[in-house]
Amino acid sequence: WCPRREDLWVREGKILNPEKLFFDEKGSADVQLDCKGCILAPGFIDVQINGGFGVDFSLATDDFRSGIDLVGQKILSHGVTSFCPTLVTSPPSVYHQILPQISVRNGGAHGAGILGAHLEGPFISKEKKGAHPEHCIRTFEENGFQDLLATYGSLDCIRIVTLAPEIKRSSEVIQELTKRGICVSLGHSVANLSQAEEAVQHGATFITHLFNAMLPFHHRDPGIVGLLTSDKIPAGRRVFYGMISDGIHTNPAALRIAHRAHPKGMVLVTDAIAGMGLAPGRHTLGQQVVEIDGLNTYIAGTKTLSGSVATMDTCVRHFLEATGCSVETALEAASLHPAQLLGIEDRKGTLNYDSDADFLMLDDSLHVQATYIAGEEVWRRDALGM
Repeated sequence: WCPRREDLWVREGKILNPEKLFFDEKGSADVQLDCKGCILAPGFIDVQINGGFGVDFSLATDDFRSGIDLVGQKILSHGVTSFCPTLVTSPPSVYHQILPQISVRNGGAHGAGILGAHLEGPFISKEKKGAHPEHCIRTFEENGFQDLLATYGSLDCIRIVTLAPEIKRSSEVIQELTKRGICVSLGHSVANLSQAEEAVQHGATFITHLFNAMLPFHHRDPGIVGLLTSDKIPAGRRVFYGMISDGIHTNPAALRIAHRAHPKGMVLVTDAIAGMGLAPGRHTLGQQVVEIDGLNTYIAGTKTLSGSVATMDTCVRHFLEATGCSVETALEAASLHPAQLLGIEDRKGTLNYDSDADFLMLDDSLHVQATYIAGEEVWRRDALGM
């Protein structure tokens, strides 16, 4: 991979085609910044983040909004310019309290932009609950989509819903969510491949943390993992899959298998919990207590993995190292692909003309040096001397 040496032109928060400036307006740059050979890349987009820095998005607190602000601000140093705050399986009362406090908003100096909530559960499989509390797991077998509406209370700020497609009436629910522009993800599930393919035919487009909390790949029934090479995906559609590339949740060989089977579908997610950025010890994940030991996070007193404490830039570097892919490929898995998944690639996830000027300066080993949102510098590594 050979980066192009080019100028990046920015005006009014957007990436500008300089020909317009030179030839149509006979203008020139007001400010020039020497990036000192840094890599310029689109800002990272994290579509699965449960919290961080002591904040848990699944805990209804009086100062929930300031918690979300804190996380949005702190992830700037890790290159994240937009994110989907993620709630794990919770009681209806928690959704009713928290969801009205999440609003879609642009990023800026105050923090990364919020693209809408990712609701991971409660319509999942008890057998593959992972770190989700079993007593809060629900089904929509009785009233279908109405059960989901009653549980969540409102769909206003919801961007992604993770559900188990083997639950009865899931086809109806997937169609209703998709119709409203909500992305449906398959996960925490014991679905076989044909159930997963049917869910995709009804509109599902994502797989939540591939390999984790699903049936392991079996050659006679590959399960949800089989979607990566399925020939039953509707024409013109792409299935994306989230990967926690932290060196713990997925063995590097599994990461390589997924990437080689379906490189254009890979979306890096942190699945970070409240303990990200904090010292080892006990923290919360919704209704559960989790324990951090180095990069390992477990439900307290068990060996059940419960989200990660890895940051997005760490995941990108690990993915690059584990797969030996190009730098560009690693960066796209955290920017272009999540933008395509959410259908916002016209304004996020690229450095194309007219897209939002959310971009990063990175050194050759992909450590973030500076973060920009809408053309404004929102974070910089102090020692850069620029």
